[in-house]
Amino acid sequence: MLQLASLPGGIAPFAHTEPENFADRPVAVAVNGLIRSFNPQAVKPASVLNGIDLVVRAGEFVALLGASGCGKTTLLRILAGLDAPNQGEVLVPQARTVVFQEPRLIQSKKVWRNVVIGLSGAAGSRARAIEALAEVGLDHRADAWPATLSGGEAQRAALARALVREPRLLLLDEPFAALDALTRLKMQHLIGELCQAHGPATLLVTHDVEEALLLADRVLVLREGQIAFDRRISLPQPRRASGQQFDALRSTLLAELGVHDVQ
Repeated sequence: MLQLASLPGGIAPFAHTEPENFADRPVAVAVNGLIRSFNPQAVKPASVLNGIDLVVRAGEFVALLGASGCGKTTLLRILAGLDAPNQGEVLVPQARTVVFQEPRLIQSKKVWRNVVIGLSGAAGSRARAIEALAEVGLDHRADAWPATLSGGEAQRAALARALVREPRLLLLDEPFAALDALTRLKMQHLIGELCQAHGPATLLVTHDVEEALLLADRVLVLREGQIAFDRRISLPQPRRASGQQFDALRSTLLAELGVHDVQ
């Protein structure tokens, strides 16, 4: 049975700073028996996702790790409604947004118009755009053209565009991959703060183990088309990439990803 549907609306956002049990939160994402194969009519179809089961609760930040080509982005695209599974049930909130690796700003529109593009009424107003840009520290560039923004500024504009829609599900597809190391650290901190403030369920696709541990309430590893590892991260926020518990978790995740000889 294939079903791509929306969960009921009205789920209130949550904010949190301490580790907690999410079991009593409403379900934001429910995936059952998800299969995605390419060229399914072939004798040996290329199966990317092979029976994924996943539940993400409201306000929960989940990081998804895995080797290149393992299907991380395919799963994210299915949750975003940009791709469809061959089999399985996928339930997601109607209010969901995606931040991609590239900012994908429209060059012919000023920054503030990019933020509220597609919105109408008060939600699409300049005042609302300025408010969203102020959250990411970019209100002073509201009237700039996208071509004049740095990489970090452009990605902050893309984040403002996602959050201005008050999503119940925020999907992040390696949004910091193209940024320099310092800008990446700043963006990680910003994402953490904004997700705590707005409280959407969040799925972050990343190759960066430390990034996953710094941000996520829960870390998954995708391997051979299935979720092979699922661990709750019990470290309080804000986190530092150091300490015995952090180092032990990092070593565990690296081993799950096939990296064993870490000094």
